[in-house]
Amino acid sequence: MNTVPTVPIEPKKVSAPIKAKGKATKKAAIVGPLDSDTQVAPDAPGESLESQEDSEESSKNPRRRRGGRGRRRKPDGTVDVGTDENSTEEDENQESMDESATDAAEDDEDPASAGTKRRRRRRRAGQGDESENDDPNTVVRVREPRRKQNEDIKGSTRIEAKKQRRREGRDQGRRRAPILTEAEFLARRESVDRIMAIRQQGDKTQIAVLEDGVLVEHYVTRGSATSLVGNVYIGRVQNVLPSMEAAFVDIGKGRNAVLYAGEVNWDAAGLEGNEKRIELALKPGDHILVQVTKDPVGQKGARLTSQISLPGRFLVYVPDGSMTGISRKLPENERNRLKTILKRVMPEDAGVIVRTAAEGAPEEALEQDVQRLTALWEDISSSNKSTNAPSMLYAEPDIAIKVVRDIFNEDVNKMVVSGDTAWTTVDAYISAVAPDLLDRLEHWTDSKDLFGQLRVDEQILKALDRKVYLPSGGSLVIDRTEAMTVVDVNTGKFTGAGGNLEETVTKNNVEAAEEIVRQLRLRDIGGIIVVDFIDMVLESNRDLVLRRLIECLGRDRTKHQVAEVTSLGLVQMTRKRIGSGLIESFSHECDACNGRGIKVSLNEEPHLEAPVRYRRPANAVDPAMVAAKALEAAQANEQAQELAQELAQEQPTPGLESAGAESDPV
Repeated sequence: MNTVPTVPIEPKKVSAPIKAKGKATKKAAIVGPLDSDTQVAPDAPGESLESQEDSEESSKNPRRRRGGRGRRRKPDGTVDVGTDENSTEEDENQESMDESATDAAEDDEDPASAGTKRRRRRRRAGQGDESENDDPNTVVRVREPRRKQNEDIKGSTRIEAKKQRRREGRDQGRRRAPILTEAEFLARRESVDRIMAIRQQGDKTQIAVLEDGVLVEHYVTRGSATSLVGNVYIGRVQNVLPSMEAAFVDIGKGRNAVLYAGEVNWDAAGLEGNEKRIELALKPGDHILVQVTKDPVGQKGARLTSQISLPGRFLVYVPDGSMTGISRKLPENERNRLKTILKRVMPEDAGVIVRTAAEGAPEEALEQDVQRLTALWEDISSSNKSTNAPSMLYAEPDIAIKVVRDIFNEDVNKMVVSGDTAWTTVDAYISAVAPDLLDRLEHWTDSKDLFGQLRVDEQILKALDRKVYLPSGGSLVIDRTEAMTVVDVNTGKFTGAGGNLEETVTKNNVEAAEEIVRQLRLRDIGGIIVVDFIDMVLESNRDLVLRRLIECLGRDRTKHQVAEVTSLGLVQMTRKRIGSGLIESFSHECDACNGRGIKVSLNEEPHLEAPVRYRRPANAVDPAMVAAKALEAAQANEQAQELAQELAQEQPTPGLESAGAESDPV
């Protein structure tokens, strides 16, 4: 019996697959080192030469060849051309090329396994067991099916995003602000001279908060444009968008308000055991009890929440809640006293958040506040059952009362009120809820303007400008865009007082951090805020500026969060947007440019280029200017000489005057 001559395969000819750009390729079978008992016979004598040439070409060419794709050799020597399904399966198996190359290299190093043919194949899980037709030496790897990106998200994406942000915050090591000690609390109170000023002119009421004579907060309201924040409505659901996880609710204000899934009261929705999806909780036409959390701004409607909270003088009442929180601005001993009082006065089916104004408040005052808010919630609940939607069930008081309720406490040294109507309203409220603060209340009866005496109007005018100058000579440039507010810090005329550039830049950035916080509070800037400080080399200086920024933000009552410092040195932070802002209160959109700031014209008007202004170097001498000054001096000298000659000609000679006097008859 004639035997077919064997063709030995050198291990050097088997090259590891090279991962090329684009989609990688792989041959139908990866042939490992052969054992001594197994031999491979080619179909034709010239096939061995072709295989050697192919191996030489593959070693020279960095890209793998596709000649063997879809062709598989059966044990009887025939060639099986794979179908499209097999080709697709081979394309999916390219992820195992590195593993196959590693195994082939290990087998090359083992001379004992020089005659064994091994074939590796991967199959998907769930396709059945096809190992009966495989060779015993075939290695089969089962690959798990790929998961979709949103497969693990159950329920609302907004709720999951909130949970993820909390987890990331814990992972990054961000912790809540430490509780103040008694000494720090008193030092912070005594370090600032805080004054509140209220001015009423017609239907416009302005409230200013000054710290050491510097304006830090400003509130303005008009009779025709009152704020909706805090009002409680019974609304009718107009539309539910599951893809946006939001519902549009009609509250009777013309434009529909928006209720997001993260603000839905899921306990009252009755979805126990089901996914928290807004389309399951709300349907078009349903009546829902909501509260406004943000006024309409631009084309956006008001923001709503179904988690109702009623603010009081000393605490915030949260019906159908179980959370009890106390302001972290209070010292530890005061927090413990308030916790003990709340256990006795709070009902079991409600939650509460204690305000900073509750510091030192007696138990009777807290109990009266809880009883008043409980009665108010009962009235709202009863009106909800008998009122048709949409309608308002509860309205927040006037802005003067609202600001006095939230801000006027022991930290304010004096509150001055200008205007008879405002004085009557504020005096009645303080006498009812805080009679111990009546001695700090003052009625302005002078003929001079209150804001003029305190220089409030002057500071408001500066706050409306785009550029803010720092006391040392630096400057801030504040620009608002559709997505965020950008603050740029410049050194300007500040050149430092000795030291190096790093010290000069650090001093300027620290001063800018303090002014940035004041501008955020004064202008009521909300949303995403990006601050571009001047680059600093030392890490300690960057930490110093960031720490100073966070310390100054401690005085801000509005919810805020400093996110991180980017790789480019930009400080990212967010601040809750509540009102329309200072600029919107004292400005209107330009009719010519529609608020863009430029007027675009192609052919209507000729485009005149602005003259180029060259900056003269310091201590430079301009010959033209020197000549002009010399000419002016010469002309002035000539005019002076001519004037002296004219005066000399007009005056008579003293000798002639005396002679004439003697000749005159008596």
